[in-house]
Amino acid sequence: MRGELDITVYYEDTDAMGVVYYANYLKYFERGRSELLSTATGRTIADINLAGHLIAVYRAEVTFRRPARLMDRCRVITDFLPKGSPFRLHMGQRLMRAGELLTEGEIQLVCLDADMRVRKFPPEILSLRPNT
Repeated sequence: MRGELDITVYYEDTDAMGVVYYANYLKYFERGRSELLSTATGRTIADINLAGHLIAVYRAEVTFRRPARLMDRCRVITDFLPKGSPFRLHMGQRLMRAGELLTEGEIQLVCLDADMRVRKFPPEILSLRPNT
């Protein structure tokens, strides 16, 4: 399953060099994951959380290839990867500008309960992962 989200780079996203500050790429990726999960499950992230499934980043590996700049129109592409277990999901993400790869990453997610203990992801989320 794939999600795509268009974003615009605003002044608040940039650093003193006029390019997107590195941590803001993670924010773009978060938006892409949230939109994909909401679209795919028909439930908002808030609804998923209220049901006792708190989704947290366990690991983020990001490669910065080219900078995004002020007022660039970019697209966040998010894919579920076939790796993982009922306790860990892997997602591949890319930030593109007019077909050019700017940033890519693999994000590992875990699901937590209200006491911040790892629990299985709900079946409707696990079913989004492609078969290995």
